[in-house]
Amino acid sequence: MNVLIMTDKLITGGAENYFCSLENQLTHPDLTIFSAAAPGELYPKIKNKNHFIEMKRKSHMYNLLLIKEKIMNHNIDIVHANSLRMVLYTIVCSFLAKRKMKLIYTKHNVTALEKKLPGLFCRVINKFVDRVITVSDFEKNNLMELGIKKEKIRTIYNGVNLKQFKFNRKDGQEIKKVGILARLSVEKNHELFIEIADKLKHHPDLMFYIAGDGPEYANIQNKIAELNLQTKVKLLGAVNTPEKFIREMDVLLLTSEREVFPMVILEAMAVGTPIISIDRGGIREAVRDHSTGFLISDHSAEDFSSRLIYLAENKSVQSDVIENARKRVTEDFTLEKMLDHTLDEYLKYAQ
Repeated sequence: MNVLIMTDKLITGGAENYFCSLENQLTHPDLTIFSAAAPGELYPKIKNKNHFIEMKRKSHMYNLLLIKEKIMNHNIDIVHANSLRMVLYTIVCSFLAKRKMKLIYTKHNVTALEKKLPGLFCRVINKFVDRVITVSDFEKNNLMELGIKKEKIRTIYNGVNLKQFKFNRKDGQEIKKVGILARLSVEKNHELFIEIADKLKHHPDLMFYIAGDGPEYANIQNKIAELNLQTKVKLLGAVNTPEKFIREMDVLLLTSEREVFPMVILEAMAVGTPIISIDRGGIREAVRDHSTGFLISDHSAEDFSSRLIYLAENKSVQSDVIENARKRVTEDFTLEKMLDHTLDEYLKYAQ
């Protein structure tokens, strides 16, 4: 059985790293795995380049004809789409190739179509998609409320590679480095992170580090300068080894406007870096407040700041959170578990 895994482009992001994990790790004697994406900085992570199909970023017609040809040449039985665009590509290519395939859609984020035209979104998914994989029960429930058929949906949580994100015990360690690791885009709300740094600027031992790249780089840089925080907040740009950055931080913050189920919280829990996160999407399915991390209900710099100081002043709480978080990840959120459950979905369609 031949499987084609697709994503839009190989930029740094949760969906794209998920795609790379599947491409790198999924193996089974009854399956041949192909992959397709437009280029990006994650291309070096592609392991099986002889089975990789390189699309173009801005040429939909080229991509559709390319994927249609590959579907026919490789006798693709299953397409695993990691974006709504790839779902639409598959529907068109199936028609062009006159080939019926099983379509699996892992839904990593909130799409424009479901927000603007929810009825159309539901009709497309219910008619053409055989299985929707959600990365949190929160998102599964949202889809059912929207009108997606319950029997089509299964939650498979993201999984952390524990060999890459190795545990680094930090019991009783002084909190000096506060970090955020996210694409520099509006929805990640780096402005709040900078406001937190501004509130705590009179704590001389605290330093704030922003890792990541994206379209908001210049605006974030300007905001730091506007508040005269250049010596307090460091803008690091893209990082090639996220596990190293997270491990070096004493606390990681997540300040996003919206989330479904971000990988970075699991990565922080795995390496032993306490997480203080906004309570959005399915985050609370991994972060249990005051147990495996801390949840903040509103986008309040005051609330984030006070929780950060509380953690810094309570070493025993810090130790307990680190221990509980690591245990939670190893029990419920491993890469192996995610791969096994995904493979199970593919094999359901084996002839």
